[in-house]
Amino acid sequence: MKPVRTRFAPSPTGYLHIGGARTALFSWAYARRHGGTFILRIEDTDVARSTPEAVQAILDGMQWLGLAHDEGPFYQMQRMDRYKEVIGQMLAAGTAYYCYTSRDELDALRAEQEAKKEKPRYDGRWRPEAGKTLPPAPADIPPVVRFKNPKDGVVAWDDQVKGRIEFANGELDDVIIARADGTPTYNFCVCVDDWDMGITHVIRGDDHVNNTPRQINILQALGAEIPTYAHLSMILGDDGAKLSKRHGAVSVMQYDEDGFLPEAVINYLARLGWSHGDDEVFSRQQFVEWFDLDHITASAAQFNTEKLLWLNQHYMKQLPPAELAAQVEARLTARGVATGNGPDLAKAAALYVERCNTLNILADALEVFYGQVTPNPELLAQHLADEARPALADFAAGIATVAWEAPAIGALIKEMVTKHGLKMPKLAMPLRVILTGQAQTPAVDAVITLIGRDKVAAALAPYL
Repeated sequence: MKPVRTRFAPSPTGYLHIGGARTALFSWAYARRHGGTFILRIEDTDVARSTPEAVQAILDGMQWLGLAHDEGPFYQMQRMDRYKEVIGQMLAAGTAYYCYTSRDELDALRAEQEAKKEKPRYDGRWRPEAGKTLPPAPADIPPVVRFKNPKDGVVAWDDQVKGRIEFANGELDDVIIARADGTPTYNFCVCVDDWDMGITHVIRGDDHVNNTPRQINILQALGAEIPTYAHLSMILGDDGAKLSKRHGAVSVMQYDEDGFLPEAVINYLARLGWSHGDDEVFSRQQFVEWFDLDHITASAAQFNTEKLLWLNQHYMKQLPPAELAAQVEARLTARGVATGNGPDLAKAAALYVERCNTLNILADALEVFYGQVTPNPELLAQHLADEARPALADFAAGIATVAWEAPAIGALIKEMVTKHGLKMPKLAMPLRVILTGQAQTPAVDAVITLIGRDKVAAALAPYL
């Protein structure tokens, strides 16, 4: 069995989106599972739409996800001489030919076929055939190069996801492999690249199914081995509609900006169309050990934001406190919030992580500990009743001598509500609002411990 060689070949006309990231993940994992090679190839022949920024976004997204390539990145625009060499060989071998059909002729042909309710297609007027005499080549029309597709029989493959797929060769056009300006086309470049790079398995989206028979025929004409194909079904959004490649909300780096961990995104992507029993949470290494093509579903996968958020919180909770704090500190620093004058960030993050499912939400919750808190007057009026003010004053006096640890502070709060005949929320709620500006926090005694004795006393003073 030949060593496995897979590739991820994005077009840099937009950001690396979730669908592309899943394709990259499955291709990477299959190579890792079989001790093979994972190749990154940038298909940048669409000069009008490809941008350096999009290339960098792809590289950044792959790096953030931890999908390291073994070879590449290779750029198709740097391989033009090779493509032209192969086109010359095909012309010489008779597997390709020059076509001088003008744009006006093609438009007229299409209109005639549509009028007859026929499938629009090239009619082979410049295709060399035995016994066929071609007209003289017009000097004023630069020719394209077309692949001489077989006319008879079928082209078929056993797709590792969709099963047996067959196309009648009679339904396939003689596809253009080089434009009139000499630049090669997508379907041709892909074949030469897969051939030269020894790709054994092509794992890609099912929007490429219609390209595959053409590519197989070109590869056969080149005398190349045909890869094994696995076409992944589309990903649907939460609303059941197809995810758009250019939809900013599904850009991989958008998830980084929104406070998701790459481990959570990888784990979630792995379950979009693939399964290992009922396992929902697993490490990257487990995924590599388990991954195969047999358990990829042929039906569309549906994105579920709630499940991704649940996974993200799971991985946040698994982080060592210092690492979680570092992640949050980077976000607070970007907001201009310094964490030096406040509680230990690792302790604060550990306290709040149970209530937060993204790093951004965690940063939102912790930001109040490192700046001036100004409670919303309406929120304060809602929770600070006159009957609670004596208890608040006694609590403020008591913190001067209480041991500064959560059990002792909790006991002091209980003592005050008992002394003043109150229910716990009558004192706990105004303490939360005054000290954090938030009505919902973890246990109030733990929050007070974090803030520190002097800061709590100073914050309570205006309300006594």
